[in-house]
Amino acid sequence: MDRDILERNDPEIFQAIVGEERRQQAGIELIPSENYTYPEVLVALGSVLTNKYSEGYPGRRYYGGQTYTDKIETIAVDRAKRLFRAEHANVQALSGSPMNQAVYFALLKPGETVLAMDLSHGGHLTHGAPVSHMGKIFNFARYKTDLDRGGIIDFDHVLKLALETRPKVVLCGYTSYPRDYDYAAFKRVADRVGAVTMADVSHVGGLIAAGVMKNPLDLGFDIVTTTTHKSLRGPRSGLILCRSQYAKAIDASVFPGLQGGPHMNTIAGVAITLKKAAEPEFQEYARSTLSNAQTLAKGLLARGVTLVTGGTDNHLLVVDTVKSFGLAGNRAEAILDQVGITTNKQIIPDDPNPPLRPSGIRVGTPAATCRGMRDAEMERIAQWIVEALRAADDSATLNRIGSEVRALSLRFPVPGIG
Repeated sequence: MDRDILERNDPEIFQAIVGEERRQQAGIELIPSENYTYPEVLVALGSVLTNKYSEGYPGRRYYGGQTYTDKIETIAVDRAKRLFRAEHANVQALSGSPMNQAVYFALLKPGETVLAMDLSHGGHLTHGAPVSHMGKIFNFARYKTDLDRGGIIDFDHVLKLALETRPKVVLCGYTSYPRDYDYAAFKRVADRVGAVTMADVSHVGGLIAAGVMKNPLDLGFDIVTTTTHKSLRGPRSGLILCRSQYAKAIDASVFPGLQGGPHMNTIAGVAITLKKAAEPEFQEYARSTLSNAQTLAKGLLARGVTLVTGGTDNHLLVVDTVKSFGLAGNRAEAILDQVGITTNKQIIPDDPNPPLRPSGIRVGTPAATCRGMRDAEMERIAQWIVEALRAADDSATLNRIGSEVRALSLRFPVPGIG
């Protein structure tokens, strides 16, 4: 970005961007779905590729002048296939929601059934929440976690649901489930009822790419979707990875079924991200992300905090703020915002409270790890979270914590800012 041009011609927007840069630098980002992308990706996003319409696919475009866009998309596809060991990859999905929608429309007729995770137990809005358009078009049967057994998934119950509802797709994936999935068990359920297996690994796509968490494709899954901006550290986009037998239907569902021209600047950013994800430095980052989550969980548990499922196997935690602090999640989020720790309010399993005033918050380690924070910082963050939420109405304590958070944050630069 040519900052001088922007500052001269639209100072209001320029100042808002500068304000956001300062906010990110001076605070600690703990929202599990947010991360800092690479400076190289920011360059690609602001490049002349944003000028180009590229409807279609490499070698089969509806506009001329595609020499370099074809090259970029082909590189992105090849890197995605190699990194995730996929037979086919589509890199055009504009983000996570249309990515999943494209798969549904490729495989299902309206009214057909998908077996997916209940939203309050960790599933995503696009996994059939009643308020989503997909929940109105398709029939979603929802499995839950077993709260009496530490939040595991009871696969006898999942199989019972599958036999009752006969889904065409068995979907596993989460937005707020702190455990790993038993992909082999999901595949056994799907095989019993002749369903397609689909995993939405948007949150852990980078951890899978780095080899520190299991890859559903290695375990025989048919389709895997992932966003590229969470643990992968890329631009805001989506990948659809699948076995070759589904390639034609999925490509047609993305374009022309759901989208028009792809965002070629973003696809260039995805290609850069996938190259980075194959490097040893990224593997170390992924290992540290998991290690930091364990340290943060232990620090919170040691201070009497109630965590959904009692801990984590991945990069995120869900804190029951009502049980732990007597605070609704929206109130806890606001208090932590005040001291420079960014989280998001989060419903917990079978939450009696509404989504905008839920019983928990969700925290994660990808962004803090990206800045170089490790065990010592995670221990400090756990202390600050508990101290701040226990001092909700004590402005002096909150001001002190805010100063300490800022001092620590400024020691760890944000990639791309400066």
